[in-house]
Amino acid sequence: MSKFQTKTINKLKKKGWKVLKIIRLNESGYPDLMALKEGEAIFIECKEKNDTLKPLQQLRLKELNKLGFHSFVEQDGKKSDLDSFL
Repeated sequence: MSKFQTKTINKLKKKGWKVLKIIRLNESGYPDLMALKEGEAIFIECKEKNDTLKPLQQLRLKELNKLGFHSFVEQDGKKSDLDSFL
């Protein structure tokens, strides 16, 4: 687990979220983290400074949003929509 991912997990925990690291699923491309709070689930993909989303990851985020979940990309050094959501 990267330092940035750990930082993201700690940020979510401080806001009262239970954070699960998604390690292996039957399908590829899903976000790194799932956070749970008060009957809600959100998904977070963590990226290092120079890393980019792969097309399959973009597709999975769109699928999750279409299903009614909130999904976010946290990139080291960049402001994200997750901060305003929290």
